[in-house]
Amino acid sequence: MTSPDSEQTLTADVLVVGGGPAGTWAAIKAAETGATVVLADKGYTGASGATASVGTGIWYVDDVPELREAAMAAREGLGGHLADRDWMTRVLDETHARMDELARVQRYPFPVDDRGRQLRGDLQGPEYMRRQRTRVQRLGVRILDHTPALELLADADGVVSGARALDRRTGESVRIEAGAVVLAAGGCAFRSKTLGCDVNTGDGALLAVEAGARLSGMEFSNAYAIAPKGTSLTKTAYYSWANFYHADGSVLEGAASQGGRSAIARALLHEPVYARFDRATPDDQRAMRKGQPNTFLVFDRLGIDPFTDLFEITLLAEGTVRGTGGVRIADHDCSTDVPGLYAAGDTATRELICGGFTGGGSHNAAWAASSGSWAGRGAADFATRRARPGRRLRPVGTAGLRPTGVVSVDHREVVADVQRQVLPYDLNYLRHADRLGPALRSLHETWSAVREGLGASGEEVFRAREAAAMVAHGRWMYHAALQRTESRGMHKRIDRPERDPAQHYRLLTGGLDEVWSRPESAPRTAVVAGGRAA
Repeated sequence: MTSPDSEQTLTADVLVVGGGPAGTWAAIKAAETGATVVLADKGYTGASGATASVGTGIWYVDDVPELREAAMAAREGLGGHLADRDWMTRVLDETHARMDELARVQRYPFPVDDRGRQLRGDLQGPEYMRRQRTRVQRLGVRILDHTPALELLADADGVVSGARALDRRTGESVRIEAGAVVLAAGGCAFRSKTLGCDVNTGDGALLAVEAGARLSGMEFSNAYAIAPKGTSLTKTAYYSWANFYHADGSVLEGAASQGGRSAIARALLHEPVYARFDRATPDDQRAMRKGQPNTFLVFDRLGIDPFTDLFEITLLAEGTVRGTGGVRIADHDCSTDVPGLYAAGDTATRELICGGFTGGGSHNAAWAASSGSWAGRGAADFATRRARPGRRLRPVGTAGLRPTGVVSVDHREVVADVQRQVLPYDLNYLRHADRLGPALRSLHETWSAVREGLGASGEEVFRAREAAAMVAHGRWMYHAALQRTESRGMHKRIDRPERDPAQHYRLLTGGLDEVWSRPESAPRTAVVAGGRAA
């Protein structure tokens, strides 16, 4: 660990951990209340993370009752009827307001239709995040780039009161004391090389659980994205126009971007799979190139015309980046179960609006903007009502920071161990208790080794924390997956293929050395279109 002797101390009303869409919106909304805000980002705010890499859709629906009803109903079944209509409505309202603000204040150049009306269903990530950074800076927020949070600080009553971080440029430890903390550090993609997600190692969830928070929906964390083999291009929206093929050119039956990735995964276990966007009309092709030009840069550099050429594909794990699991949200202000701690974006569960299924940008981008805004306001309000934390704060970090024995474990070996258990399709995607059980036992063994012997100093300390967070995520995911003995949402159990009405509940998970999972409440009553109970 970095020596406290070289520690710099900062104070603020609100500390935001993470500089993606959720983190920047949290910083903006907290600063607008007059709160002093520090934003600490593992990368460079505005340029790192999944959104900053390429375009994204956003769940933007005009305030027309029929359109809103259709938008909400369209995804409820996919998510196993675990979403909440009140939260969905709030997100639709908030997203509408935030995109209006993005156009009006940040001057984001939304394209226009033939009538001059702005089209707000898509965002170009690099431009969006560049303008977010500029807005954050103009509001007086102090941005700490390349400064990953290592652990949270809490007072004697357990109220979260800041964090310790590492300034990677100087090697100096930074202590940030704050009246409230927003965790918006992204989800966990296990360094699978999915686009823009190498920084997404699940740090936020580990920080939260160490402080006493609970998780929700961790079984819905087995998202896999389609990508051209050998690339990290995991933008999957356009695969709706694709057909999928065996090596001999015959169609792979049952394969599809939505509802057919299991067929792709099964085939990939023993043969290559190919795709082609051959269902796109000439008008579709022009619109696709205009909508996500960065997507086609990869194909162009490879000399592939995806509309006419077959190209080999793979599936890359995206975990809680496109899954719905994350830190449990306890109230409408995105507070968690721990006082002083708020969660937003991929760090927080998305079950409230997606249930057990999510996909590409769309709902995820809307949730990031909405939850970030609520968390920022909520944290600022909490900090205003609270007396400034005292100096006697205790750090709550564990694995990778304070080994119980002699340092003997290398973080690179830990990451490799985790990836062997969470990346293969036949373990994480095509789930079966006979494979999940041994994989979970292996992850428990890795965690025990991490707790006893993983430690580091200087630059390596945050890498050790990343490795610890990935082990923790794998254990939480598989423990929840074994507890949910049915198939629901993206959680598909080959050995339990049917949906069980008695398990119509959200599943809470938590714990560090001892992992647990239990239903949040009694079984819920699903309501389908028309107000009938399912």
